[in-house]
Amino acid sequence: MANEKLQLLDFWVSPFGQRCRIEKGLPYEYLEQDLDNKSELLLRSNPVHKKIPVLLHDGRHPICESLIILQYIDEAFPAKGNPLLPSDSGSDPYARAQARFWADYVDKKLYGCGTRLWKLKGEAQAQARKEMVDTLKTLEGALGDNKFFGGEAFGFADVALVPFTAWFLTYERYGEFSVEKECPRLAAWAKRCGERESVAKTLSPPEKVYEFVGELKKRFGIE
Repeated sequence: MANEKLQLLDFWVSPFGQRCRIEKGLPYEYLEQDLDNKSELLLRSNPVHKKIPVLLHDGRHPICESLIILQYIDEAFPAKGNPLLPSDSGSDPYARAQARFWADYVDKKLYGCGTRLWKLKGEAQAQARKEMVDTLKTLEGALGDNKFFGGEAFGFADVALVPFTAWFLTYERYGEFSVEKECPRLAAWAKRCGERESVAKTLSPPEKVYEFVGELKKRFGIE
C-alpha cells in the first residue's frame, strides 16, 4: 500500500492490544487510552464495544478486535515481516484454521479465567484455578513437541497467546500454582517467545502487571 499511516488506540497492559504490536515491524503511532475516561476518538472509533484496541489506517473505517486486527495487518502488509498465518497454497487452509481455532480458544478461556483468579475467593477461586490449569494444559497439548504452535514458525496462535505470559506471574500468585511445574513445555515455549525481539520489547514486565492488578483490587475494594 502506498500510504501506510497507522494509529493504534491501546492501553499499556492489555494483552489484546499487545498482540497488535508484535512481530510485523510496521511503523505506527501509539495512542494510549484512559479507560476510566474514554476519549471521543475511542468512542467514535469503536462505538459498538467502546474498548481497545482499535487500528486506524489512513482514514479508513476503524478496525476493532485484536484477532481481526492481526489478520488485517497480515493481509494488508504481506511484504512486511514474517506472515502470521500460513500462505494460501497447498494444505495451508487447514493450518490457518487450526491457528484461528487456538487463538479463539485463548480469547474465550484465558482472560476471563485469570480475572476470576484475582477477583474471587474460596470455592469460586479454587474452581477458577482448576479451570486455568486445565486451560494451560490444553494449550500445552496443542503445542506438543513443536517449537511454536504452527511448528517451526512463530505465527498467529503464538501472537494471540504470548502477551498473556506477562500475566502468568499474577495468575500463579493468586492461584497458587506454577506454570513451569504444571506445564513445562508451555513454560519453555514462553521463554523461547520472550527471546524474540518483537516480543521482548512489547510485553509488560510481569511484576508491573502484578502491581497493576493489585491496584485494581484496591479500586474494587477486594481484600
